[in-house]
Amino acid sequence: MIKIICVGKIKERYFIDAIKEYKKRISKYVKLSIVELPDYNYDVLKTIKCEGDNILSKIDDKDFVITLDIKGNKLSSMSFSDFIDKNLNKNITFIIGGSYGLSKMVKQRANYSLSFSDLTFPHQLFRIILLEQIYRAFKIINNESYHK
Repeated sequence: MIKIICVGKIKERYFIDAIKEYKKRISKYVKLSIVELPDYNYDVLKTIKCEGDNILSKIDDKDFVITLDIKGNKLSSMSFSDFIDKNLNKNITFIIGGSYGLSKMVKQRANYSLSFSDLTFPHQLFRIILLEQIYRAFKIINNESYHK
């Protein structure tokens, strides 16, 4: 099973449609769950703490937690597919934080920290990028055409 825990709600129809499409494609390979958590509008420290507490409440003890962090490890699509394949026996949980990032407690709970780029992406778009890379990983794992 793969779970994506993310802070913030997707409002734009075109992002919602893209997410639905990738969820449908991924469901052929693995059970996928997306947990949307509210974003908070307090001062920075209180927002990070509240969002972090909320994220931690959605993580099970047995989850293999991967935080998405600009300072995390970078993998190619091929390496990412190997990484997914090696960890499929676990409940893989990806964490996408809010606009202020992830709390220290969430980062400490992580089993792995992953970065897709040194660039900063909008939250809504990044969720689609993650879904696309998960889909690509399963296509690679199953030796199906898609990855170029």
